Amino acid sequence: METLGGSRLAQLFNERQSELLGEWVAQQYAIASRRGGVAEVQLRNQFVQFVALTCAALGASEQVNFRTPAWDEVRGFLSEVSTQRARQGFTPGETAMFVFSLKEPLFARLRAELSNEPATLAELTWTISTLFDALGLYTTEVFQTSREQVIMRQQQELLELSTPVVQLWDGILALPLIGTLDSARTQVVMESLLQKIVETGAAIAIIDITGVPTVDTLVAQHLLKTVAAARLMGADCIISGIRPQIAQTIVHLGVNLSNVTTKATLADAFVVALQRAGKSVLGAVHKLEAPGALRGNQFAGD
Repeated sequence: METLGGSRLAQLFNERQSELLGEWVAQQYAIASRRGGVAEVQLRNQFVQFVALTCAALGASEQVNFRTPAWDEVRGFLSEVSTQRARQGFTPGETAMFVFSLKEPLFARLRAELSNEPATLAELTWTISTLFDALGLYTTEVFQTSREQVIMRQQQELLELSTPVVQLWDGILALPLIGTLDSARTQVVMESLLQKIVETGAAIAIIDITGVPTVDTLVAQHLLKTVAAARLMGADCIISGIRPQIAQTIVHLGVNLSNVTTKATLADAFVVALQRAGKSVLGAVHKLEAPGALRGNQFAGD
């Protein structure tokens, strides 16, 4: 929506900038101080830059329309501020106040200067309201988009952190899974496991589902896809953590795991993996007097 009064508002900004700055910074600092990390000098610099860009846009045409190319630099500046505040933990409302904090000081100056020109006062008041509402709404839109991107990135990082691939022994990997296994996480699991197989040349991977609360048809399918992908890379998989209730669920669902080795615990799966890798597990030897006696569980080659 277009309104009139661009040059008059630009003049008001230029003539009253120091007064507007004082009131605006006071309100903004009260908000920013609760979040930390935003110094008063930074707020002042942001205000000066915002006013300069706004005055340039207002002076470009008597018609005030925030969506025109004349306002590109203002939109770019507000995008930077909104994105920065989304990362700093501000709320959408606090971010929009970057713009709205100027409305009251501007209205006060207009009333003081145009008390004898009610028609002009009404017109410019409408122009400021329309313009600053559009500016504030824009900051909120950018904030929400930036916040969603931050959340998505954090979720991705959490997924990667929650699917660590551990090298238990030479040629043996372990992938402990905790929490729900959905399609998005399965993709991360596959990528992490396959990348580690390539890096280590491992021939055996243990997928431990002890920390997976429930196994349904979809989860079982995700596990089978991961096993199939690992086999294509030359690694065989063992699934551990098969609890009695999970075993019953898998049977009830009719999921075929006959071609996949399964074990109740990670320790049991590790023993099988060692055997396949050509290693053996020697039990505790208590005859300490025997020369060279092995103490505790130790590994030895065949």
